[in-house]
Amino acid sequence: MPKHIGIVACSAEGAALCYRTLCGEAPARMGEYLHPEVSMHTYPLGDYMVHIRSGNWDGVAELMLSSAEKLSSIGAELLICPGNTIHEVFEQVAGSSSVPWIHIADAVGAEAKSQGYTRVGIVGTKYLMAGSVYSERFGRFGISCEIPDEKDRERINTIIFSQLVNGIYTSESRLYFNEVVRKFRERGCDAVILGCVGISLIVDPNTCPLPVLDSTRLLARAALKKALEED
Repeated sequence: MPKHIGIVACSAEGAALCYRTLCGEAPARMGEYLHPEVSMHTYPLGDYMVHIRSGNWDGVAELMLSSAEKLSSIGAELLICPGNTIHEVFEQVAGSSSVPWIHIADAVGAEAKSQGYTRVGIVGTKYLMAGSVYSERFGRFGISCEIPDEKDRERINTIIFSQLVNGIYTSESRLYFNEVVRKFRERGCDAVILGCVGISLIVDPNTCPLPVLDSTRLLARAALKKALEED
């Protein structure tokens, strides 16, 4: 039987895309209308933001662990979190959990390596871009990471929290993200990580100046693959 996947959610947009990807892509591997059992728990994004904005990462970890415990109690056998930013406390959370986790950067790194990328740009919240979520993990894949300059980081963060988490997508913001990616290309990057689900939904891979690594969808695919593996 496929493993029961638990989604520790943070934003509604991220959780929804992760869930849709799991359920939408599973039938090609499992059969018509089939997908692994999937459960989800989320505290309000506002609860997370109180801790993130104050730098209280232990508080973030407590919320994630509480979600993990709830999911474990109803049978989840594999846990994922589509929230890139809160992976800052992944080691703390996974180390205290009775259920195995998949790190989002491992899912993205495996795909980047398979595509032969060696230098990638990252766009996401300012906390993610300035943090170590990807830079530490990607070292294991022999891939280096680049982030936008401070001015762009601030504008990206504003767009995320004033527009994207609320499901607001504008042509102006889409063109702006393409400009940020163009700068990455000029700096020698060969791909870009879309480290926020809202960015995944606003950036068109067909017009983006670099190949995209959609972190949310790649995490969902990694979870599907793991759930179908035989022990």
